[in-house]
Amino acid sequence: MQDWWKGAVTYQVYPRSFQDSDGDGIGDLPGITARLPYLADLGVDAVWLSPFFKSPMKDMGYDVSDYTDVDPVFGTLADFDALVARAHGLGLKIIIDQVLSHSSDRHPFFAESRESRSGPKSDWYVWADPNHDGTPPTNWLSVFGGPAWTWDGRRRQFYMHNFLSSQPDFNYHNPEVQDWALSVLRFWLERGVDGFRFDTVNYYFHDRLLRRNPPDFVEKDKPEPSPYGMQYHLFDKNRPENLAWLARIRALLDEYGATSVGEVGDNHHAIRLMGEYSSPGHLHQCYSFEMFGTEYTPDYFRSRIEAFFTGAPGGWPMWAFANHDVPRQVTRWQKAGVDQDSLAKQAAALLLSFEGSICLWQGEELGQTDTELGLEELTDPQGIAFWPAPVGRDNTRTPMVWDGSAHGGFTSGHPWLPVKAPQLARNVASQSGKAGSVLEFYRRMLAFRRVSALRGGRTRFLDMPAPILGFQRGEGEAGLLCLFNLSAEEVALGFEAPLSPQGPVQNAAFGDGRLVLGPNAVIFLALVAPE
Repeated sequence: MQDWWKGAVTYQVYPRSFQDSDGDGIGDLPGITARLPYLADLGVDAVWLSPFFKSPMKDMGYDVSDYTDVDPVFGTLADFDALVARAHGLGLKIIIDQVLSHSSDRHPFFAESRESRSGPKSDWYVWADPNHDGTPPTNWLSVFGGPAWTWDGRRRQFYMHNFLSSQPDFNYHNPEVQDWALSVLRFWLERGVDGFRFDTVNYYFHDRLLRRNPPDFVEKDKPEPSPYGMQYHLFDKNRPENLAWLARIRALLDEYGATSVGEVGDNHHAIRLMGEYSSPGHLHQCYSFEMFGTEYTPDYFRSRIEAFFTGAPGGWPMWAFANHDVPRQVTRWQKAGVDQDSLAKQAAALLLSFEGSICLWQGEELGQTDTELGLEELTDPQGIAFWPAPVGRDNTRTPMVWDGSAHGGFTSGHPWLPVKAPQLARNVASQSGKAGSVLEFYRRMLAFRRVSALRGGRTRFLDMPAPILGFQRGEGEAGLLCLFNLSAEEVALGFEAPLSPQGPVQNAAFGDGRLVLGPNAVIFLALVAPE
């Protein structure tokens, strides 16, 4: 089916942390292949693989030195081909990350670019002369701290990097760079991938005039842990030229019937950009960090979803509550008096009832929490740079926990990040087949979404008092009323219409025209025509 991705559920696998097959403490492609039956049984439609390409691993693979080969720590191209074949045999699609806004400074293209201002690759990266006082050409900042410019003594110029100084940005104003990037996509499409997740999709272009970013229009009363958020990023990303480039990507993907997902990172315009970038003729779908914060209220979820579909009726969202860059959802939303498992199950029901496509972060189906790590245990350059501020990413990237044995069955060696007792207690083996477990609730919700209006029905929000979030998915006999109590307090509602519970239910009871929603309640109701 050409539009299989619409309403589909994708499961994100972080290769370093999913399954180690050779005992070196790092997950790999053969390990993922061995665990694909688990994902098929879970009930997801697709698997997104974070980067596994050749890399010096300064940013754990998001600094690529060879875009068309597998890093030996993860395996070989033959291992990748075997993974794709196994996935397809199980009915799973494979989506792979593409980190095309920047490369590693170890990439041969950058080595050539920095050698000369007149060579064949001289204009493949973003270079600029210093100001007359020797300072960088603009005030642009790196997401990882400090200026977005690093001096290079060979060219006697600065080069731009939105992230680490070892991650120089490509110059997408150069059409040769675009042509090369398309050739990379074609390489993987020919190997059978079903689509791509595009990292930092709004970072491809920079302002040619190198204009200064103004201060953020939301005035800060004190410095943030990272000063990046203190600027309004008008000129170093979100540039209008991006749309034409995304259209070129879409044209190639349409040749293969492949799909695309764009990651939009922005403090102010993420929902608008999601809509623009997934409009007809551009990417198929986009997601942002909008639901990765601490807000867990009816008004917030409703406002994000309504804003998208109102502003971009022709676009398509992918919603997610967590990924490899942010704290786990239970950790973010856990409050005193709230049962952790009940919260985890409600979050699953809530996310899987949203209109659009869905992405699940590995381990969330177990109700996992972030791992507390000391500075000496960190590998993430962002976490190390901003320590002790909680802006690191290792805490959510610790290994998948398969059973209660040493290191959770992830490796027979020493894991690259530790598996600690709180995480070890939430493992696949102890939850699989256990009634009431978070894992079994996810399986039931995924099965229910696949066969109900939750996959394709349109959304109509209901005006209900907080802390109740209510909306209808679909119309007529197939329509579902979705109700959630986003609090730890019991709430009772009166209903005159005849209603019939459908699918998974948590802490909710209905009878005699009265619906009682307990803490973190979930209930789906089908409208029943009176006899």
